[in-house]
Amino acid sequence: MEFEPRIFLFVIFGLGLVLAVTLEKWLARFWLSLPIVYVAAGFALYSLPVDLPHINPTFDGFDALALEYVTEFIVIASLMAAGIAIDRPVSWNNWKQIWPLLVIAMPLTIAAVALLGWWALGLPVASALLLGAAMAPTDPVLARSVQVGPPGDNERHDVRFSLTVEAGLNDGLAFPFTYLAIAAVGMASLGGWTLEWFALDFVWRIAAGVVVGWAVGRLGAWYVFEREADAPMEEIDEASESADQPKYSTSEGLIVLGTLLLAYGLAELAAGYGFLAVFVGAVTARQRENRSRYHKLSHHFIDQIEQIVLVAVLFGFGAMLASGVLDALTWPAALVGLALVFVIRPLAGMLSEAFCDLPLIGRVAIAFLGVRGMGSIYYLAYGQNHAQFEGLDVLWATASFTILVSIVVHGIVAGPLIAYVERRRAHIHQGQEEEMACLAPDNSRLALERPSKPG
Repeated sequence: MEFEPRIFLFVIFGLGLVLAVTLEKWLARFWLSLPIVYVAAGFALYSLPVDLPHINPTFDGFDALALEYVTEFIVIASLMAAGIAIDRPVSWNNWKQIWPLLVIAMPLTIAAVALLGWWALGLPVASALLLGAAMAPTDPVLARSVQVGPPGDNERHDVRFSLTVEAGLNDGLAFPFTYLAIAAVGMASLGGWTLEWFALDFVWRIAAGVVVGWAVGRLGAWYVFEREADAPMEEIDEASESADQPKYSTSEGLIVLGTLLLAYGLAELAAGYGFLAVFVGAVTARQRENRSRYHKLSHHFIDQIEQIVLVAVLFGFGAMLASGVLDALTWPAALVGLALVFVIRPLAGMLSEAFCDLPLIGRVAIAFLGVRGMGSIYYLAYGQNHAQFEGLDVLWATASFTILVSIVVHGIVAGPLIAYVERRRAHIHQGQEEEMACLAPDNSRLALERPSKPG
């Protein structure tokens, strides 16, 4: 009987989906994460003497294009899931701890990684900028273990909240610097192109992404809540037990997926950042009818979509490692990756949180748990597909090694560190306990005594 690798991949992918939920719960008992196991499984499978298709974007343009499209979709889905999960209303006071992570930590990370890429790795300026832009954003896909829980948990957790919103926003805000790297290819000096980059790629695209996301979020919320009556979340369990009241309907999935794609597509058509529009749209829609069951059902649907694609991407990343993407890795490149995980991000994070009133261990958790992942692969693939960068093999090797280190280190450390922060009650801003009653739009009091659930 002839062996077909394609059918074999169906079997592996199906098995991975079936075991994902059980493995995730079982691994949590040992402070391990699902990505560690699935990346290792992908590496092991593609190391077998079986004729499986290799995945290596350093010498195959089709692989780079496929990686761009697949990681683009999973980042979009993750941003939507993260935005829907945020219960906290948008205001300067509620979100003030987020902005330093975006305007201080992220630019410092880009500059530091780009400088190391140019100085230590000998990369041209444009390639070094691309490496900095790709590795700077924290990842909403692989950071599931440190993000807020599903809608309606109503438990304040400033550490998880900061990490979730940072990952949601900086995936869009890394794009201006990716465009800067693309524009810098072949340029020997500053000039009019830098002003054009600032006006179009920095100012206009960010503004367009925010405006389109806000408009689609408002429109989507109006479409849902003006057309359908909804039961409050606390009535869901009782209502679902009734024989004439179904637990859910299928329309939630269609609407949330349609809104997601609409926000992304319209923002891109308006020359804005689609990633930013998706997250802003999800957060905007979440602000309306805060206690509606609809948000929980929508989050559940998009979370399932995200997990399905995540299994494929994790296997794919393991396949990349087995296919030789690390062949160009040198000691200086490995040290750059280690520096990003253990030095650059923690220091930049601590500096940005210097005036935050979280206890020290809470700030350390935010600074250290800057997970790198699928977003970095997307930006690197996007850059490769839109310009001729030199040293692509070094870029991919450095980025892949850094992501692998992040998956292992953060996957092991995140659980115990978050648990320790919660035991010390360092996950809530000092002096904010009395304000927690005002965080939900319906003025429901948030739980204070049981910080075990993310929220």
